[in-house]
This record gives sequence, structure tokens and C-alpha cells, in this order.
Amino acid sequence: MCLICSRIEMIKEKQNPYFVKELKTGYVVLGDHQHFQGYTLFLGKHHVTELDQLNKSERDLFLSEMADVAEAVKLAFGADKMNCELLGNGDAHVHWHLFPRKDGDLGEYGHNGKGPVWWYPMELMYHQDKEPTAKELTGMKEKLQAALEKLEKKHGNL
Repeated sequence: MCLICSRIEMIKEKQNPYFVKELKTGYVVLGDHQHFQGYTLFLGKHHVTELDQLNKSERDLFLSEMADVAEAVKLAFGADKMNCELLGNGDAHVHWHLFPRKDGDLGEYGHNGKGPVWWYPMELMYHQDKEPTAKELTGMKEKLQAALEKLEKKHGNL
């Protein structure tokens, strides 16, 4: 079973502490590491490796829901810019990485503190001190849930 499918199974068994909300095409979860405060993933419900493996209506809804989740992350965590990435080279299951960015958040690793998240050293980004405490995780989930609810009222069902 792939890592993403395993995480989804944990959600279904109510054992994934990072789970925030289920949408029609995927699951909203906070990232295990939070160098970029509010880093969120949107995990596709179906085990496919590419967007073109979804039928057109599901693909369109998946992309629309991702955009809504990105908007909620931006709202909840006060991002100056959102980075949205669908990679799948490491974990071959469609899922979005949603990074809320703030000016200067790369520090010395960026050009004037700016650049892609991947310029930040992986060993620092994924260091255990970037794992949120239970209290921090609860607070972040509450912020994101509130932002999703606000957008649901604005846009309709999420």
C-alpha cells in the first residue's frame, strides 16, 4: 500500500491526528512538519498517479477543491503567497502540497529570502523540531477548519 493510501486508511480509522476535513474528491490534512506554518496537503481519494487518470468531471472538481483549500490555507495562516505543487515522484498518488509563504521565509537560503520551498535544506525543513506539538496541531486545525467553513458559506459546499 502506498504512503498516501496508508494515511487515508488512518483517516478512515480516525487515527490520523493531522486530518482536518473530508471533501468530495479528497482529504485535507496538515503536514507532519511545519517549517512553513500551515503547510497542508490535499490527498486525492482515489489511488491514481496522474490527473489524466481521473474522469474529466472528477478532475475538474478535484482541481476546484484544491484551489478552495489553498484559499482557506492562505486565509487561515496569513500567507503572502501560496505555492501549490502536485509532484508525485516520491509518493505516486495524486496529492497537492500547499505551502503558505511569507516574505523572507527562506532566510539566507533564498534570493532576498525568496524562492521555491525546495531551496530550503530538507534536513532542516523535515527536522523533528518542525513537528507541531499536540497543542499547536489542535490550534492549526481549528484555524484551518474555521477558514474552510467561512469559504463554504461564501462559495457553497466544500
